[in-house]
Amino acid sequence: MNRHITEILINTYGIDISGFDESFVKKNILQRMDKTGCTDIATYSRLVSEHGPEAGQFIESLMISYTEFFRNPLSFSAFERILLPEIIFSKKNKKNNELRIWSAACAAGQEAYSIAMILENFKWNNEKIKYRIFVTDSDEKQINLARSGKYTYESVGNVTLKQLERWFIKSGNTYSITPELKKHCEFSVFDLLSKHTSPPDSIYGDFDMILCANILFYYKPAFRKIIIDKIYDSLSEDGLIITGEAERELLKAGNFEEVFPQTAIFRKKQKKA
Repeated sequence: MNRHITEILINTYGIDISGFDESFVKKNILQRMDKTGCTDIATYSRLVSEHGPEAGQFIESLMISYTEFFRNPLSFSAFERILLPEIIFSKKNKKNNELRIWSAACAAGQEAYSIAMILENFKWNNEKIKYRIFVTDSDEKQINLARSGKYTYESVGNVTLKQLERWFIKSGNTYSITPELKKHCEFSVFDLLSKHTSPPDSIYGDFDMILCANILFYYKPAFRKIIIDKIYDSLSEDGLIITGEAERELLKAGNFEEVFPQTAIFRKKQKKA
């Protein structure tokens, strides 16, 4: 089933989905078959081959795009109360004391803006800290949503009233991120499986923290390794990664150590010679 669709997509449209986990691809094929009324794979394969819009719909179904503000409260709390002061203290005497963060696979940008709200609220010696957040996703549609910074009332449920009043502009049922918060974020399309180590806009990587949650388990092991190695190489010495709870074991098996149990926050370990 998967092989046939994969061959059609690459031969007809030049799109390679071979890196995705096979069970994930199969699940999406069955869902699209149900929505299009196709009762067998041969019929659906012809539809994908001959009907570009359906091929596009199927590809879009593979683009993982769900997230929310402060999605893992434990992780964000540990970062804000314990890890952030440590990071700022370690950088205060360095020539470049700007905090560099990469939100990879950002979806509609909620995690990036969540971090920005935390950083804006933090002061060192009564001064605001310098920071930049590089916000990327392989899906241009998601990047455009993140860049717009517009959210419904339902999607800001995890945001406190104080944060809503400070960092959002309300218009009807829409809550828009303020320009003041958005100016710290740089948005670009970036594929985690590309040849680049980090987003070209970031120039040299060296991130103090990377957000990359709930995406690794959608890929085959070999492709997961590519992404994990890229994250490792993009982090500064002792850099942090916040991932999803379901991906904790994947990071533990690599060159990372969990900072606090159950937080899904990992610190880069130095590779053994």
